[in-house]
Amino acid sequence: MAARGVRRLTCLPPCSRTSGRFQRPVFRLLSCPGTVAADLGREEQRAGSGDAGFEDKTPQKTFSEMQKERREQAQRTVLIHCPSKISEKKLLKHLSQHGPINNHFFYESFGLYAVVEFCQKDSVESMQSRTHTPSLGTEAAIPFRSRFFNLKLKNPSGQTSEQSCVRSSPQLPPASKKLFELLCQAESIDDQLNTLLKELQLTEENTKLRYLTCSLVEDIAAAYFPDCTVRPFGSSVNTFGKLGCDLDIFLDLDETRKLGTHKNTGNFFMEFQVKNVPSERIATQKILSVIGECLDHFGPGCVGVQKILHARCPLVRFSHQASGLQCDLTSNNRIALKCSELLYIYGSLDSRVRALVFSVRFWARAHSLTSSIPGAWITNFSLTMMVIFFLQRRLPPILPTLDFLKTLAGAEDKCIIEGSNCTFISDLNKIKPSENTETLEVLLKEFFEYFGNFAFNKNSLNIRQGKEQSKPDSSPLYIQNPFETSLNISKNVSQSQLQKFVDLARESAWILQQEDKDQHSASSIQPWGLAALLLPGVVSSKSLNKSRKGASERVKSLLDSIKSNSPENSTHTNGKRAVSTQRSFVMMSPAGPYSRGFWATVQTWLEGMPTSPLQEAALWMLFCALPNNSETPGTLKQGGVALLPQNLSRPSLWQEAPEPCPAGWAGAARSVRPQCTCEAPSGDTGVWGVSLGSGSR
Repeated sequence: MAARGVRRLTCLPPCSRTSGRFQRPVFRLLSCPGTVAADLGREEQRAGSGDAGFEDKTPQKTFSEMQKERREQAQRTVLIHCPSKISEKKLLKHLSQHGPINNHFFYESFGLYAVVEFCQKDSVESMQSRTHTPSLGTEAAIPFRSRFFNLKLKNPSGQTSEQSCVRSSPQLPPASKKLFELLCQAESIDDQLNTLLKELQLTEENTKLRYLTCSLVEDIAAAYFPDCTVRPFGSSVNTFGKLGCDLDIFLDLDETRKLGTHKNTGNFFMEFQVKNVPSERIATQKILSVIGECLDHFGPGCVGVQKILHARCPLVRFSHQASGLQCDLTSNNRIALKCSELLYIYGSLDSRVRALVFSVRFWARAHSLTSSIPGAWITNFSLTMMVIFFLQRRLPPILPTLDFLKTLAGAEDKCIIEGSNCTFISDLNKIKPSENTETLEVLLKEFFEYFGNFAFNKNSLNIRQGKEQSKPDSSPLYIQNPFETSLNISKNVSQSQLQKFVDLARESAWILQQEDKDQHSASSIQPWGLAALLLPGVVSSKSLNKSRKGASERVKSLLDSIKSNSPENSTHTNGKRAVSTQRSFVMMSPAGPYSRGFWATVQTWLEGMPTSPLQEAALWMLFCALPNNSETPGTLKQGGVALLPQNLSRPSLWQEAPEPCPAGWAGAARSVRPQCTCEAPSGDTGVWGVSLGSGSR
């Protein structure tokens, strides 16, 4: 019998969704020491705290074994929306009437939630049988029986103010300030990379929550396809997931299709009556459309459902409000699931792999090399493949090639999906560990040096063979899809974004080389090592220190050249003065602000210089090409657009410039003089060419 005056359970109605755009909640994990939940995460902590070269000798589960075990756990688990003030002891006593509890934890999302795993699946059915559908007064509830419950207190005023002993564990990454403090306090760069991994990786509780979300979606899909399986793939399961990352979900109908395929005895066999459609893609679109409608109308906590059915891979996107997860549901995407298994193997083979991948991806995001918005940026998947390729190229190799993993595969590992050979060994314990003992510090520096000097213009990356190959097309970055080998997983990357990556990689390698010469203490408050690389603008400003003098000399040389070509110094053969405007100017625009002293020096070179209108225009273009800061108003706006004054008669260095020309740099040059031409900015290198038409006055 339930504890006296404790509470009652109700199924959360589907209509409890909120309107408006979904916002990610701020999580707070609560659990009581002494319970099974107090021990959660220890395995994950051990995985993230190992030294380079150390490998756990405990037999590791295969990807399929891990997924099966997690799915079974999720099927025995319920999600309960709890009152803000609740006694953990009384709640557990109340739930124990349905059966023994294996573990539990609390977290805060849009309210307080409890995730409770029973020891037996029958306990969930017992709990559902004693739960009623709520009465909503003027509104009507859809009587959908799920494992998402709402807990009500029968006598709120009679509840004691018992305070549970809890521990807090965030479900989102730490704030940047805290993260940089931890990195600066680390004892070495190796320690920094492991610290970053520990702070960003998925926790045990967060992983359980992701599998539970998939299981709740499976309950809905099973109404149409009783033998279907809904499982996570991508970053949630491939060991490279970061706290707060999206949840990719795969609706697997393979078991449903296999029903009745066993050998039949006798003279008869049965087939299901089914609807026929022209193609597998259309079938996938129809299935996802129906599941999307069910999630929207019947799925408790599912909000913002979008059916994106005409994408290359049709999907249903929605937000699971209770878990705070953004979800993408796909079907007929088995190659993506197989790719998740491959990354799971690579991430589990060596403790250095995940630490290096997390650091490189976080570095890329800090410098806007990656983005959550689709575009011409490098993706996290591409960066992960680049790290894997780099580790395959070490001597001795840290990771084996995909072709080598294929040679180790047994008959049970054979896998052909849509004509693509996806065969590789699944048993991690049969793969010999690497003999490479390089530290994370060395690997990070070598990674930046390797790709800072990689011949992207002619070579591609191939993790199947672990070697460079000639590019089959003109894509700036070509990384071969490990299974669909005719595809380039980085086809979206533009030349300018690739060049930005290369420049930042070179500068980061240079900064790490300087770290070898400097000594840092754990009490240092200044960013160093990995922390220095992660700070936006630090890479550019540090590298600028070594090149600022060179840039100043280039500007000075250019001004000298202009001055020597002034009207007073130019004459025709007949002795008359003339101005030759047949001159090309090449202007460098390094990143970062210039000091007031630098601008004063440039202004000094301008004073007293006799110039023609065309030379004035060229000088003004020069200053427009230089970076803008608060002490130099009206010089350059972002994007390399020249700002020219309407009146070119003796333009002042500090004059406020008008609005930029819509046509960009070339249009601005033509507005100065019809015969002026200008080359468009070449990528993001900051090298711009200006050519003034010939003539004299």
